[in-house]
Amino acid sequence: MKTSELTDLNIAVVGAGYGGAAAAKALSLLGATVNVYEQASQVREVGAGIGLRPSTMDRFRQWGSFNAVAKVSSPSDYFEILTATGEPIMKEAWPGINDFAEETKTHLIHRGDFIEALLGVLPEGMVHLGHKLEAIEDKGGRAVLTFANGNTAEADLVIGADGIKSVVRKQLFSDKEPVFSGEHAYRAVASTDHAYGMVVDDNFRMYIGSRTKIYLLPLRHRNQMSFDITTLSGDSSWNPAMTKDDLLEVVEGFDERIVNIVRDLDLDTVNCRAVYDIDPIDVWHSDSVVLLGDAAHSMLHHQGQGANSAIMDAGALADALQDAESVAVALAKYQSTRKPETDELQRISRQGWAEDEVDDVFPGQKTSTNNQEK
Repeated sequence: MKTSELTDLNIAVVGAGYGGAAAAKALSLLGATVNVYEQASQVREVGAGIGLRPSTMDRFRQWGSFNAVAKVSSPSDYFEILTATGEPIMKEAWPGINDFAEETKTHLIHRGDFIEALLGVLPEGMVHLGHKLEAIEDKGGRAVLTFANGNTAEADLVIGADGIKSVVRKQLFSDKEPVFSGEHAYRAVASTDHAYGMVVDDNFRMYIGSRTKIYLLPLRHRNQMSFDITTLSGDSSWNPAMTKDDLLEVVEGFDERIVNIVRDLDLDTVNCRAVYDIDPIDVWHSDSVVLLGDAAHSMLHHQGQGANSAIMDAGALADALQDAESVAVALAKYQSTRKPETDELQRISRQGWAEDEVDDVFPGQKTSTNNQEK
């Protein structure tokens, strides 16, 4: 689109999570008028850490946000997959480190620090809190939003970045409900001083048991470690109850240091949730409304690609708007660019993580002598 058309564009983003905040930054740099509407009265992220891949960090570099993210994260060289008791299965450098003009590593970051960094680079007044979306009316070349507080907003382009329970998706594109994976995730952050020597560098490690996966993600810039236990369960409650004994039973048979970390956890600091995703949906957009991030393609967390995919969506959408001759054409281009990749990531994330399935998820990357020496 021409510069003058972009600067005349009025964009409403529904949701101030990773994808919404990234899209707001990218699109405001094109000159568009952007307003972000968030249902919460304050934006905060619970849970633990995530890894931002090199392609994601390169997008932040393009948007001038790299330093804001880098100063609250740790650069990581590789990831490792091990058995429950610590025998190596696979060790691999993060893909993409050398794909850009500058060496760009994966950065490990706490979710709360990440969303603060993203929102912190947005212009003051762009984000409107306390705006829970109740209805969206697609009028072809524009759309109207109605919020629970009685306010309305009209925009040339509405971006539904409102998560796995997206109102935009449900009202306009798909009424299918989220799908329970048969798993629970328990997430916490602990001090590295109480990690029993398991945090020795800035690299991610996953331990695989028969029914359980444990993710250890160092946050050494915080003197902390992110700790995620994912285990099979038939309880589909969004926020299931748990006890310390429940957690200790789940990690039985794992490295004794992991058991000790769990034994020391303060349950009040542990976030527990049932794990859901959505089935791929056929259409993400109309002529003036488009889905982004979890609203479009929520996926299981086994590959750590949810946040990364949302950021890449934001970049692809900005690219499409800049290159296409109209909003409608740009939205079609955006979907054709991103949907094949996210469909595949959704598929892969649903595969099992038993030790004998690792090679199906990472073809040809099982542990070798060369890999162990990296």
